[in-house]
Amino acid sequence: MKKMIEERPYAKPEAVARRLLEICREVEPVQDGRLHIEKINYPFLFRDKGTAGEYKAGLDLLVDRKILFLHESGTYVRILDGSGSHLG
Repeated sequence: MKKMIEERPYAKPEAVARRLLEICREVEPVQDGRLHIEKINYPFLFRDKGTAGEYKAGLDLLVDRKILFLHESGTYVRILDGSGSHLG
């Protein structure tokens, strides 16, 4: 008996990072270009049905590649390089 395994659309961190960047562009920034983190994680986790692990991997990739700045409090991000051209 062969099981059908459906590949998750966000199995790769690059795919998550691209989607998170799209969500960031949809969000209205507040003071100094800040984007409240819940305006990003809620749509990804609940609308797009991504997992917490996928979300973290994508967010970490964006921060590591200096596309997003994540405040140490974890409450907001700021887009540093909105192109996302180095996401593969």
